[in-house]
Amino acid sequence: MRVFQNFNYDFLGRRKYAYLISGSLFLIGLISVLVRGFHFGVDFKGGSEIVLQFEKPIEIANIREYMTDIGLGNVEVKTFGGETGVMIRTELQSIPSQIYPRVIAGLETEMEQILPGVPRRLIDSSNNSVTYSFENPDTTNKIIDGLLEAGFQPVRVTEELTNTQMRVSVGIADWIKENLRAKISDNHFTILKEDRIGPKIGEELKQDALLALFFSMIAILIYIGFRFKFIFALGAVAALFYNVLVTLGLFSALYDLIPGLNLEIDLNIVAAFLTIIGYSINDTIVVFDRIRENLKIHKTRSFFDIVNTSLSQTMSRTILTGGSVILTLIVLLFLGGEILRAFAFTLLAGILIGTYSSIFIASTLVYDYATKYKKKLEF
Repeated sequence: MRVFQNFNYDFLGRRKYAYLISGSLFLIGLISVLVRGFHFGVDFKGGSEIVLQFEKPIEIANIREYMTDIGLGNVEVKTFGGETGVMIRTELQSIPSQIYPRVIAGLETEMEQILPGVPRRLIDSSNNSVTYSFENPDTTNKIIDGLLEAGFQPVRVTEELTNTQMRVSVGIADWIKENLRAKISDNHFTILKEDRIGPKIGEELKQDALLALFFSMIAILIYIGFRFKFIFALGAVAALFYNVLVTLGLFSALYDLIPGLNLEIDLNIVAAFLTIIGYSINDTIVVFDRIRENLKIHKTRSFFDIVNTSLSQTMSRTILTGGSVILTLIVLLFLGGEILRAFAFTLLAGILIGTYSSIFIASTLVYDYATKYKKKLEF
């Protein structure tokens, strides 16, 4: 951009103010994380997550009331994507044993409405599925088609033309669907998805996510230390650590404060953080590379001037690259729907904070270290 063609700003001269702002944000984020903690998604804490899509707008308070006494324990209900979407979460992975017979009774009632008086035989029953056998393949296919239309999850036991058996997956979504249909008869809805994950797997995923973040920073430390100097590597990793913690602090601090930003940490958020680390370190390396070039060219200039000049010279690239990404993420945040909202918000916050940390943390730490210990950096 031409406006940045002769740009020259005293970044290092403002570093004390930057340290004050950075320290305050870091402290606020750390306190929020320690006091309020995080809200994890089903990926990490285990449980079931069911998403319903209604034809007409619904009152979320009514859905919460309907879900209170249906035998699923502590149920969380919130809007999903708009006035017609609902997300229901519970820590259960399967239907409680006392409710299971009532779900099967509802299933058999539906089959009776599809083909009244049709002979059937129960072959197998568990908390996750039930298997029936019918007299002929045509009857089996009609029952399957009818149950699919009613919102159940039936499948043929085999793909042979002579197949007479049907297996129906039975989940918490079926019990929720049965209760809501009895109470909301004038607003048809469908089940968009039902995700289930056990707590043991969730804990393993949480550990793997932390290890992924940790080893990515170790790899970056080694790479930058080898390509530049070790102090450059420490400055870059410090900036990345700051970036991740402040963004996590936003997750903790904003929960229940801003409508639409009740964001939970799941595998999509971990992917967003890894993307932030990659983007931020690229920003930092661009600045470090320009500092190294200027150190080779201007051997008599002070390190203070070289760092300031390098930051000013890369500002055009930083604004153009960051600005285009930020505009895209803003569109995703407001128009991408509920599924992409947390991912877009994480990237947006991380890129803004990462751009700031590349300028006012990574580079200034390198300068302060070299000045304090009187290190002459040469390449």
